[in-house]
Amino acid sequence: MEIRVDDLQSPEIARLLQEHLQDMALHSPPESIHALDLEALRKPEITFWSAWEGDELVGCGALKQLDARHGEIKSMRTSPRHRGKGVAAGMLEHILQEAARRGYRRLSLETGSMAAFAPAHRLYARYGFIACEPFGDYIEDPHSLFMTKQI
Repeated sequence: MEIRVDDLQSPEIARLLQEHLQDMALHSPPESIHALDLEALRKPEITFWSAWEGDELVGCGALKQLDARHGEIKSMRTSPRHRGKGVAAGMLEHILQEAARRGYRRLSLETGSMAAFAPAHRLYARYGFIACEPFGDYIEDPHSLFMTKQI
């Protein structure tokens, strides 16, 4: 699997992110969806990566700088055909390495709290993330689970 910085211009990325937003809408009320669209992901404080096997897009993920010592994981998504193959773990490891390289002391994320998000909860817990209070601009929300990890 090759992970590379992505300019968010390809139709493959647009489709995967649209699928991500649609999936979030199935499981969360609109006010609890914090997934970013293409335009929001193009902000300078966000680095977006795509993961490829040959010419096939298998997943994506992003890192948002909250401040000089704190980053947030955004837009982690694995293509449905490639789930269970380690794509998410590979992307998470890549983001963790980049966060450490940048000198972040903490890495946080928001994900859904419902059963549909259990695989994500298990993945993040396996990498040492623990539940936390809302961070950044988030507020308490029964549909959200906030997690963090000291780096």
